[in-house]
Amino acid sequence: MKHRVLTTPKPGFLAAVILLVALAVSACGSQGEIGPQGPAGVQGNTGKAGSPGGTGLQGFPGPAGPEGPVGADGVDGADGVDGVDGINGTRGPAGHRGLEGKSGILAIGPGLTTSGSIEGDVAFVDFAGSGSAATAARSDHDHDSDYYTRLELSSGAGQVAWSSITNIPGDLSSGGTAASVAWENIQGRPAGLDDGDDVLTSIDWGEIQGKPIELNTTLGALVCGSSEIAIFNGSTWVCGDTGPSPGEYVSSGQSCGFELIASGFDATGNLECSAISGGDTVPFKRGPHRVTNLVSGPGDAGFWNSITVGDNGLPVIAYEANESLYLAQCDDATCASATPSLVETTGTGNLHASVIIGADGLPLISYRDSTDANLKIAHCETVGCATSAKAILESSGDVGEFSSITVGIDGLGIISYYDRTNGNLKIAHCNTTSCSSAGVTTLDSSTGDVGQFTSITIGSDGFALVAYYDVTNSALKVAHCSNAACSTSTIETIDSNGDIGKQTSIAIGIDGLGLISYFDATSNDLKVAHCSNLSCSASTVSSAVTNGGVGDWSSMTIGADGRAIISYYDSFNGALEVAHCSDTLCTSAIGIDVDSAANVGQHSAITIGADGLPLIAYHDITSRNLKVVHCSNTRCVPNMRNR
Repeated sequence: MKHRVLTTPKPGFLAAVILLVALAVSACGSQGEIGPQGPAGVQGNTGKAGSPGGTGLQGFPGPAGPEGPVGADGVDGADGVDGVDGINGTRGPAGHRGLEGKSGILAIGPGLTTSGSIEGDVAFVDFAGSGSAATAARSDHDHDSDYYTRLELSSGAGQVAWSSITNIPGDLSSGGTAASVAWENIQGRPAGLDDGDDVLTSIDWGEIQGKPIELNTTLGALVCGSSEIAIFNGSTWVCGDTGPSPGEYVSSGQSCGFELIASGFDATGNLECSAISGGDTVPFKRGPHRVTNLVSGPGDAGFWNSITVGDNGLPVIAYEANESLYLAQCDDATCASATPSLVETTGTGNLHASVIIGADGLPLISYRDSTDANLKIAHCETVGCATSAKAILESSGDVGEFSSITVGIDGLGIISYYDRTNGNLKIAHCNTTSCSSAGVTTLDSSTGDVGQFTSITIGSDGFALVAYYDVTNSALKVAHCSNAACSTSTIETIDSNGDIGKQTSIAIGIDGLGLISYFDATSNDLKVAHCSNLSCSASTVSSAVTNGGVGDWSSMTIGADGRAIISYYDSFNGALEVAHCSDTLCTSAIGIDVDSAANVGQHSAITIGADGLPLIAYHDITSRNLKVVHCSNTRCVPNMRNR
């Protein structure tokens, strides 16, 4: 192990070190005070000029200068147009009759014979003179006036002043503003008019001359009793019993005795009863709630369906299949089967068909010809439309979508439809029962796009009422026609709270007022509007069914119980639903599924069958077929039974 040895310093050396440290400390004194400030230095040279500053604000304008000298006069304006000539003054009174001339002989001037003339008291005209006003040869009439020959007057080429006509009948005012003319003064009266009979209140049909051949003269010649009505029996018109009014059987309180059955009512409303013979039975069969796959093909069948009931009690359905228009006539009241007929191939595009039974008892179908974008009509020549006559009603632009047809009080068809080219709502009023031609009127040409999803009916005043969609304003609107041809109308906006008014359907309720079902696309609800008067200038709006996804493809009719019943598509569940209104105004309704197999319910159309029960045509999207539901009760609740 190694050890380090530290040596001890000597005492003399330590003393020297201490002495040096002490001297160093004593040499450092404390800091002195700051002295006074010295005098200022010489001023430096001027620096370089800075960059220019920004432009100053503009000064106030100076006072106006002295007025300049007056300028030279302008060029004179052009002369004004001459005023209209004043009205001629009244004719002055006739002058006094001149003195009677002396008898004499006229001497003819040079160039004409003077044989036999007698000199003396002679009136002489010198035709060889100058013809000036101061000479005897002046003209004996005013050449400035117009004169007419007999030929001009008889041909009507001339015009004669009223004041120049003599022997005017007293009934005619000399001023040409007669309020009336006596019957005997009218010339050329047709022999068919009852001349002079001012108290005539009616004319027999056979005595009317010049009746249009389109009028159903067979029906017109029919004379029924006061308690009878004209009834079409399938082949001709006959007179028959009016039958009971709605609810008469219930309210009459009448009943038949033991082993008697009710056979009808007499003219005074008394119940008629008859005995049951030995071989008779009283049949009863409940109308089944039946879902029928009615038509399969060709192609997709059951687009743009429209349904009504024929005069024979059998339903008919107009629909699109394989880009063609078909009409299917049901084989019975429940439409368990049907016989379809091809009406016309219409081309690729939406058909928008609508069917009604015309005044002649035959189906009348409005539709759009997609090939030419025309509005067309098909008048069936048989009840099943095995053959038909087609006509183009309008071909100006792209027209005919969303057509809806009914029959007016004049017995003629009337059709509402959409003019896509101009974005307008239009009406076509048929000129004949077969609608071989029609008069076209634009009902609503408001700024923007209007007229889609039309639905038409005839109101209690006999005039058409049309519901439709205002595309621009996303609103439900109604047009009320002012006459049978709908040449004029009034327009009302019914509901505009959201995207409102697609898939409209209109009917007249038992209160005689319009009732409209439509789709609220904003809330996905079924809504109903009830008109408060005939023109629907006021209305109430209700959300009838609000459980979401309901109301598209709505179709409405009035059930046997007097309440509206509405078919529609449930888009959330892909089902056909029916809503039965709880009251006349349809302030609420109960919706129920009637077919939920696969995806069904679009293009729905509803009517009331001859058995008084609802019948609905619709499209099966999954199977691509036309289907029909026949309800077993007025509320269309499947398989419901009353105890």
